[in-house]
Amino acid sequence: MILTEEETEQIRRQAEAEYPAECCGVILSAAGNGRMILPCRNIQNELHAQDPAAHPRDARTAYMISPQDLLRLARMESDGYEVKVIYHSHIEAGAYFSETDKRNALIDGEPSYPTATYVVCSVQDGKALEINAFRWDPAVHDFMPVPLGTRNNR
Repeated sequence: MILTEEETEQIRRQAEAEYPAECCGVILSAAGNGRMILPCRNIQNELHAQDPAAHPRDARTAYMISPQDLLRLARMESDGYEVKVIYHSHIEAGAYFSETDKRNALIDGEPSYPTATYVVCSVQDGKALEINAFRWDPAVHDFMPVPLGTRNNR
């Protein structure tokens, strides 16, 4: 199972609350500590406002996890937590893994988190709808859809 029902609902609520901006976050796990969801702050609007040439997209069409959240994530990883899921929403678009999503998930053509599942939630008119999951497949050198393992649509 990629997401529990509770995690699915938390992602839906976050996606709706942050609409019309894309939401983002991660789910981590550690032996003996179970799983935890870490909603993150999308700073894409700030980046776009500071330098629209370097960051032409705003938070309605892109996300960038805040440096503070990335630092917290790095500390948790050093404490033995593993990133299981990286999630974000698409505004007025489907729950697909876009070319931008793929590009941002790779470093030198390889995934930053090769064992993580990427989850995308479609938000239409402020309502979280479809959620889909994608995982790196080294055989095809691409992110491929995988069954979510929970109720997928409302």
